[in-house]
Amino acid sequence: MIIVEEVQNENHKREFLEFPARLYQHDENYIRPLDKDIEEFFDPEKNKFFRSGECTRFLFRNKQHQTVGKVAVFVNTLYQQAQPTGGIGFFDCINDQETADFIFDHCKNWLQQRGMEAMDGPINFGERDKFWGLLIDGFIEPLFGMNYNFPYYKDLFEQYGFCIYFEQLCFSRPIFAEVSRVFTLMHTKHKRNPAISAIPMTKNRLGKFAKDFTEIYNKAWASHGEGKQMEEAKTLKMFRMMKPIINEHISWFVYENDKPVAMWMNIPDLNQWFKYLNGKFGLWEKLKLLWFKRFKKNEKMVGLVFGVVPEWQKKGLEGYMIWEGTQHLRKHTDFKVTELQWIGDFNPKMIKIAESLDTTVTRKLATYRYLFDRNKEFKRHPEL
Repeated sequence: MIIVEEVQNENHKREFLEFPARLYQHDENYIRPLDKDIEEFFDPEKNKFFRSGECTRFLFRNKQHQTVGKVAVFVNTLYQQAQPTGGIGFFDCINDQETADFIFDHCKNWLQQRGMEAMDGPINFGERDKFWGLLIDGFIEPLFGMNYNFPYYKDLFEQYGFCIYFEQLCFSRPIFAEVSRVFTLMHTKHKRNPAISAIPMTKNRLGKFAKDFTEIYNKAWASHGEGKQMEEAKTLKMFRMMKPIINEHISWFVYENDKPVAMWMNIPDLNQWFKYLNGKFGLWEKLKLLWFKRFKKNEKMVGLVFGVVPEWQKKGLEGYMIWEGTQHLRKHTDFKVTELQWIGDFNPKMIKIAESLDTTVTRKLATYRYLFDRNKEFKRHPEL
């Protein structure tokens, strides 16, 4: 017998956070997310998606009242699909198919009561940039904001009947690996052009870089696939929030005279510090974080965005930017590896760009979909 408890009080909330910590306590690659980062998804005052949707969390206990699973289930009217599709996320479960099936059935029933015809998971009640997808290959330390799970989770999903809607590919390369000769040749070519220059992003000019980022992003990506127009004010707000973690040696902008034409945005992987905090972020943990930032080398950086405006694409400008930035950060930072945030397999153009940067796939996640009508034809995410 499995007992279902809706997360409604502080004890429930605490157990929702503590259960995975117990489940993964012997897994050396597991890094506990900050409790506050998880809780913000379920706070209507902090998560704007409550304006257009509904979200509930559940705990699942056995007859000894031991937690054997947890999940969040949600609907969001902004998440538009061919059929009304809900989501499940923050799923954790013991290695037992019967228990997982019970959890999935519970989610299915909850969603059907709200008019849904399918469910995607594991995803979050928010944007795709955090806690999205199931790890299916590359069981190494997760990046900040990335899901991590046991390998058996893949079987739990697929034996229930979930199918992969799209794969999420993460590309990486060592900082000191040999750089493609094409890159160095393009660097030499553009270095001779007095109109072309590359400069690192600095904290004392966030307004300028926010403006330049917005211009490049909107030209390079907004009309590409599912891209959205960025607003300068929102970019500046994002940059100001990032200010404490900005490393002034690893994000680069390229200009043609004074016109921004390319950018390569990176940040340190916060998990390399957060893994010592055990999910907490009180005063003591903040002091510990300051100590770790000062004395503990962070050797991993994360690529957030890479873009070149259309008129400069296919001219080797990315080679100039990558080699210019790489030479600099090799001298001025401790980073040894860079990893790009995931790219969906439905986006072959972006994958081609990642591959052109001399990267290799180091991990894969998957977004699964389950159609409630088992006779309906399953279709993967359309290619962009």
